[in-house]
Amino acid sequence: MTVSNPYLDIKNVVKQFGQFTALKQISLAINKGEFVCFLGPSGCGKTTLLRAIAGLDLPTSGEIHQADQETTFLPPEKRDFGIVFQSYALFPNLTVQENIAVGLKNQGMTNKEALEKVEHWLEMIGLPTSGNKYPNQLSGGQQQRVALARALALSPGLLLLDEPLSALDAKVRTHLREEICQMQRRLGITTIMVTHDQEEALSMADRIVVMNHGVIEQVGTPQEVYEKPATRFVADFVGSMNFIEASVASTTSLRIAESMLPLPTLENMTLEQGEIFDLAVRPESLRFVERASNAIPVKVLAKEFQGAFYRVEVQMQHSPTSAPIYIDVPIKHVNELDLRRNDIRYIEFAEDGLLGYACSKSSLGAAA
Repeated sequence: MTVSNPYLDIKNVVKQFGQFTALKQISLAINKGEFVCFLGPSGCGKTTLLRAIAGLDLPTSGEIHQADQETTFLPPEKRDFGIVFQSYALFPNLTVQENIAVGLKNQGMTNKEALEKVEHWLEMIGLPTSGNKYPNQLSGGQQQRVALARALALSPGLLLLDEPLSALDAKVRTHLREEICQMQRRLGITTIMVTHDQEEALSMADRIVVMNHGVIEQVGTPQEVYEKPATRFVADFVGSMNFIEASVASTTSLRIAESMLPLPTLENMTLEQGEIFDLAVRPESLRFVERASNAIPVKVLAKEFQGAFYRVEVQMQHSPTSAPIYIDVPIKHVNELDLRRNDIRYIEFAEDGLLGYACSKSSLGAAA
C-alpha cells in the first residue's frame, strides 16, 4: 500500500534506555482512517513505539508528524489521541458515567453537554443502563468498553490501543475485537493497536507491522504477511510454519532426507545447484498421499484435535533426528486415513506458495 500523504509519519525514530536501544531507526507512514497492528513478541519494541507516538516516552532521535504537525516532543496533553490500556485504567471511585466524562469536563464542556455525550457513548458500547455503576460492578469486557468510550468521547484523530484484549477470556476477546473493528470503521478513526496475538492482528488490521528486536521486519496486509513473509522471523512468528531442510540435487530435482522430489519454484528465492536451504511450508499446504516416487515417507508421532481439523505430528522416516513436521488434516479426512501412531505414511506439499530461507540449524523448528 502506497502512503502518499500520511496522517501519521514516523521518520528514523530511535529510542534508547541507557545502553539498550529499544527502537532502531523506525520509519513508518500510516494513512488516515487505517487500522494498523504492531505485532511482535514481548520486548520487540512495539509498546515503546506506541508510547513514543503518544508522547509518553520521547524518542532519542527522529521525528513524528501527525496531521502535518510535528509532535515529536510535544507533551501528551497537547497531542490529538485517545488511548486504551490493557489494565482499563478506570478510576475506581468514579461511576461509569463519570469515568467517560473526565476528559470532556477537562475540555470545558458544560455538565449538560458532557451528559449528552456520555449517554451517546453508553449507547454506542451497549451499556445504556450502566452509567451509575462503578468499575468493580462490571465484567472485564464491560470495563474495556467503558475505557474505549472514554478514549473516543473526545473525538480524537488517533486511537491507540495497547494490548486492549489480552486480559479478557477467549469468548469475550473474540466478541470485543469484532465490536472494535465495527466502531473503527463507523468512525473512520486512524487506529494503532499493539498486540502479540497473531489471530487478533490477522483478523482486525488493514496492515500489520511485524517487529522484532527494535526493528520492523515487514509491513503488509494480513494476507501479504501470512502468504509472503519477508523474513524467516515473520514466517516463523506469524501463523504456523514447518521448516524442512532441503538441498538442490540438480537443475530439476530437490533432495529432502533420502527422498528426491521435483525442484519447486519458490516465491522468494532462486535456487542454485548444491544449495542447502530450509523449505518453509504451512501445515495446511501438506497432505497425506498414497506411496509415490515424489512423496516423503514419514512416521506418525501424534495427532491433536483442533476443532475444525486435526494437527498431525510426523517425522521423516529417513531423518529421525530432524524436527517434527505438522500437517493440518480436515476432520472428514482423518477417519478415512485411519492414522495410527508409528504408522509409516507419505506426504507431499502443494506446489504454490512455497518459500525458502537460508538454512539455520540453530533455529530449525516446526509449526507452533
